[in-house]
Amino acid sequence: MKAARIHRHGGPEVLIYEDAPEPQIKGDEVLIRVRACALNHLDLWVRGGIPGMTFSMPHILGSDIAGEVAAVGELCRRVRPGQRVLLSPGLSCRQCPECAAGRDNFCPEYTIFGLRVPGGNAEFVAAPEYAAIPIPDDLSFEEAAAVPLVFLTAWHMLRSRAHLQPGEDVLVVAASSGVGSAAVQIAKLLQCRVIATAGGDAKLEMARKLGADAVIDHYRQNIAAEVKKLTDRRGVDVVFEHVGAATWPQSMQSLASGGRLVTCGATTGYDVKIDLRFLFNRQHSVLGSFMGSLGELHQVLKFVFRKQLKPVIDRVYPLSEIRAAHERLENKEQFGKVIVAPQA
Repeated sequence: MKAARIHRHGGPEVLIYEDAPEPQIKGDEVLIRVRACALNHLDLWVRGGIPGMTFSMPHILGSDIAGEVAAVGELCRRVRPGQRVLLSPGLSCRQCPECAAGRDNFCPEYTIFGLRVPGGNAEFVAAPEYAAIPIPDDLSFEEAAAVPLVFLTAWHMLRSRAHLQPGEDVLVVAASSGVGSAAVQIAKLLQCRVIATAGGDAKLEMARKLGADAVIDHYRQNIAAEVKKLTDRRGVDVVFEHVGAATWPQSMQSLASGGRLVTCGATTGYDVKIDLRFLFNRQHSVLGSFMGSLGELHQVLKFVFRKQLKPVIDRVYPLSEIRAAHERLENKEQFGKVIVAPQA
């Protein structure tokens, strides 16, 4: 098969489009013919090298995968060849106490396609049967690939961690990202007022079209000052944060008394400060969040399949042009998800 692999860490130039062995499946696994795979910042981090982590080389990136079932192992009963599916990006042991409690993203063996196991930047990928989720015929492979990781992450952040309530005010930082565009829609689905940040007029207009009630240009405006203007100096109930050091101080300053900041990333740096006086005096909560459970993915997919939540696709590249796809994401040129397609 054809695949895009890395043989060493580095910039986009380390991505090599080449021949690779087709995966062999076990009895409880399915073989997926990949039709679309969405990029995430995780692809950039693994490609560049993550301190303290080693990877078996050559390695195939790609966490968000959609395609057709090409073959099934002899123990599989739920899916069949020819079915259109997306794959849950998260994989766990399915046996430990955390998995049994439905908290599989807390499993000690939890990993993600493209991290510890080969991902979807290839014509075929092997997956455990439980990860394959059938998709409706009116959802394209590109749309399906744009959903799992970001909508699962945003749902877990807003619903399970921040316990977002109808009518609350939400600040979504960097709404042009995949997870940010998902968060805007989920917060609106939950009948909240959304203030979104983005860089530049074009991205601000796209955030409005997604449902944002107000927008802030985080390159030209002070986020906290604008939030105070928009909320009559009260601040927001929830800040959806995933940028890190570049926006952290203003994100914290944007919180109302009793407000919750939930974060899933540190794209611009992880070393941030918290003024404990404000934390306890204003009774703020700072919440970490990582992925979400398989049950939560099935929950949020109900709204995607009903067209109440819509994946946002920025651009689709042939897999052979994966370097250009990485460069677009790395340069922050996208609004929504960048997709690579083996058959494009």
